[in-house]
Amino acid sequence: MARSDAEARTLLAEFGIDEAPIDPVQLAEKLGVIVLPQDMPDDVSGMLLRREGEQVIGVNQKHHINRQRFTVAHELGHLRLHRGRPLILDTDTRVNFRDTVSSMATDREEMEANRFAAALLAPEPLVRRAARDAEFRTAQQLVRLMAVHFEMSDMAMNYRLINLGVIADPTA
Repeated sequence: MARSDAEARTLLAEFGIDEAPIDPVQLAEKLGVIVLPQDMPDDVSGMLLRREGEQVIGVNQKHHINRQRFTVAHELGHLRLHRGRPLILDTDTRVNFRDTVSSMATDREEMEANRFAAALLAPEPLVRRAARDAEFRTAQQLVRLMAVHFEMSDMAMNYRLINLGVIADPTA
């Protein structure tokens, strides 16, 4: 099991969460993280700010609610998995922006945070159970049903189902 998946599973177990949909904002608050919806440029989904023991997740309030949920989960992934690169400011602060680069997942930390977010919002046992119980004829129908059930975008759910081996190929 990948470190991202294991850490997401640990976080859910820590708070006894075993039903979908998972509320990443509620989880953040339980961890003492402040979540602030913000006006941000369209190509920025969110950010994580850590300073002097405080953590704040900013999330682009103009984005679809499912994207906001994934962004909060993604930033929680950074919080749980990554100590942080130094940012040159007057204080010891790290800022992670979720933007078009991170959504393409070309950086190792961004890939880990994306995987954490998917595992947090759609835990493997819950996905497998929901897929087994779902009534569908095509992979595309399954993706749509699961996306609605787990309150994720079709694209995020599509990748999750592929990564878990539930479906073989991306759907249109």
